[in-house]
Amino acid sequence: MAKLQSKYRTHTCGELGEIHKETEVILSGWIHRKRDLGGIIFVDIRDNYGITQLVFGDGIKEKIAEVRVESVITVFGKVVKRATPGKGDTGVIEVVVESFDVQSSADIVPLQVADDDNAPETARLKYRFLELRRERLHKNILLRSDIIFFIRQAMYEQGFREFQTPILTSSSPEGARDYIVPSRVHPGKFFALPQAPQQFKQLLMVSGFDRYFQIAPCFRDEDARADRSPGEFYQLDLEMSFVEQEDVFKVAEEVLHKTFTAFSKYKVSDLPFPRLKYDDVIAEYGHDKPDLRIPLKIKNVSNVFENSQFKVFKDILANKGSIQSILVPVSAPLSGPPSNPPSRKFFDEKISAFQNSYQLILSYLVIENGATKGSIAKVISESEIEALKKELNIKSEGTYVAFFTAGETKKILPAFGKLRVDLGRDFDLIEKDAYRFCFITDYPMYEWNEELQKIDFSHNPFSMPQGGLEALNTKDPLEIYANQYDVVCNGYELSSGAIRNHSPEIMYRAFEIAGYTHEDVDDKFGGMIRAFKFGAPPHGGMAPGIDRIVMLLANEMAIRDVIAFPLAQTVEDLLMGAPNTVSDRQLKEVHIKLDLPKAS
Repeated sequence: MAKLQSKYRTHTCGELGEIHKETEVILSGWIHRKRDLGGIIFVDIRDNYGITQLVFGDGIKEKIAEVRVESVITVFGKVVKRATPGKGDTGVIEVVVESFDVQSSADIVPLQVADDDNAPETARLKYRFLELRRERLHKNILLRSDIIFFIRQAMYEQGFREFQTPILTSSSPEGARDYIVPSRVHPGKFFALPQAPQQFKQLLMVSGFDRYFQIAPCFRDEDARADRSPGEFYQLDLEMSFVEQEDVFKVAEEVLHKTFTAFSKYKVSDLPFPRLKYDDVIAEYGHDKPDLRIPLKIKNVSNVFENSQFKVFKDILANKGSIQSILVPVSAPLSGPPSNPPSRKFFDEKISAFQNSYQLILSYLVIENGATKGSIAKVISESEIEALKKELNIKSEGTYVAFFTAGETKKILPAFGKLRVDLGRDFDLIEKDAYRFCFITDYPMYEWNEELQKIDFSHNPFSMPQGGLEALNTKDPLEIYANQYDVVCNGYELSSGAIRNHSPEIMYRAFEIAGYTHEDVDDKFGGMIRAFKFGAPPHGGMAPGIDRIVMLLANEMAIRDVIAFPLAQTVEDLLMGAPNTVSDRQLKEVHIKLDLPKAS
């Protein structure tokens, strides 16, 4: 940082140390905390860079006693060594104040800054500027800035250039709900805020720009989640020409590995990151966002019970269902079950919670040094138990717990995937201080929409189907895979991407299978179709989420804690009062009349 010298400060509140002893200094900042010891008053002054302790003695302490915390002051004084060192880099010194000015007086604060007073979310977001003064959040926002700067440098080093794409664009029929913007000069027509710069970045490739990236704002009208901010978010949007899937992977994993290594001391997955197929991931982890820090997998054990006399399992298998298991090697759990092996109470609570959440059965076996007990120990045969031990690779010594569920495979796998994470936490099996990445590949191109009773795109409609036009013309749509992939870290989806469909003929056919006519495609994606008819390179890319990257590196559980001004869970900006009503004149200018629902 450049040397400071102004009427407000000669130094920041985070840079003074013992080498500055006896130096005359000027500091400016917020009153963080005050401590009145009678003869003197100690004041901690805070700015963007840190905290310094000030000492106010006779002749000046009476004046500072009247100034509230969070007021902004400028002090003039001398640096001295502290008799009792305090915390932080400036803890070895303090400043004896000779005079001070109040730059801005604070009202009584609605929430504390120096300490977390557990103020409700509505107060924290309404007075977000106060919450952002707190050390943890303040550091998170600075970290976010540093990470984005680092990523930009990493992208330029790999030959990418940053381009800006439009914010006012056209509505898309795919994905989440759009935010729409009425046009004043085109009555009855609307812009949409981009859910992603998808079409524009592909058009940049068609325009001959070889490697594009952007720290792109994206807008989606969807509900809030812990790992997703409602309304808007930012992503590292990137696209490359003349590439195959592995080319995109190499760029993405190098940038992610470099970023996570630079900003954390945690272990980061070695390069190359594991490549896992979608079908395998669903079968082994229950969903497509596996947390690889947990060394547990789901195992289909239907073959063990194909001739079972246990009526529950027998009936489910007869109805084309399956039986799935998770094997947990038990050591000394630090949470969850208090004993080894776990107590009956632990199993009863786990079964009850699972059944209430998913309306599915849950049973278990405890295998301890070869001996077996548990909820189904008496209803399955010795031969089935022996087959299970072989199937699950259970050794003769040690303690193991095998959990079972049964039913329609598509229904039970997601539930078992969540149970897997719970068990990892219960038995203290989650790897500490690690970021475990993987690529999920080979996503299905289409899925069956039960509600609409039709074939739909399962992911990104602009992906190139594996097998191209021949696959679209000859295969069952539900058996077609896309050149589509995700990046996952510690159970969070960081990015989606694909090798794109750059052929008008293939695009028309792909959309036709999902129920769109040529006219629909021309209407919604006319710009891309026209561009593809004039020579389009093979291209692909992805878009890692900036907010989630920062959330993981800041070790936060909620994405709002790494965003300066997030919306509330109610999708409202409580600080600025948005959304809000507009005047009749404003509505008339954009040719809109309101038809509001009646108040209930």
